[in-house]
Amino acid sequence: MRTVVFDLDGTLADTSGDLINAANVCFRNLGLGDLLQHGQDAATAVRGGRAMLTLGFERAGGIDPAEIDRQYPNLLAAYAEDLSTHTTFYDGALDAVRELREQGCKVAICTNKPEALAVQLITELGALDLFDALIGADTLPVRKPDPAPYHAAVERAGGTVERSLMVGDTLTDQSTARAVGVPSVLVAFGPQGRKIADLQPDALLHHYRDLTALVHELIKVN
Repeated sequence: MRTVVFDLDGTLADTSGDLINAANVCFRNLGLGDLLQHGQDAATAVRGGRAMLTLGFERAGGIDPAEIDRQYPNLLAAYAEDLSTHTTFYDGALDAVRELREQGCKVAICTNKPEALAVQLITELGALDLFDALIGADTLPVRKPDPAPYHAAVERAGGTVERSLMVGDTLTDQSTARAVGVPSVLVAFGPQGRKIADLQPDALLHHYRDLTALVHELIKVN
């Protein structure tokens, strides 16, 4: 049975606006103002909270690793309070998930967002029941690009790793697919845009309407 494993941030949904807002709450509380900008910092936002804090503190004049550690829980708390105001699924994403399910595929999410926040977000967006499994950054002791979370996502979805592939938007997702030994499909409409082609994935996804055909092309079922 074919299984498609999706990254979340920057792959299924544009979460950058709410992530940036959460980071800016931390900066404002420190008297630094809004150090991150919507749009231009989207690629950093989907790399996670610590990446956003690092970039903001760089702009403020220096990086204090201890301050990043102190602010990270504050960022998560701010994000949990408001994580779906600006977030939207990419055009056609949920239609593609439904089509895959209708064709008998299993679908799962494997994200480096903390599991509780990922579940909260997908629930608030009304799509939790479309996915057979969800693995977050803290579901296991390790996270992507370690292959264990990917394996767990496929197994909990009821699929088989040998008949699966990864859909993502970053080097982390590409590295995960390589570590597992499965095909990688990277989206060309995420924050990194067409530069993602430099990672040389097995396929580029320019619109979700093309995903089902790619899945059947890349996952051969005898």
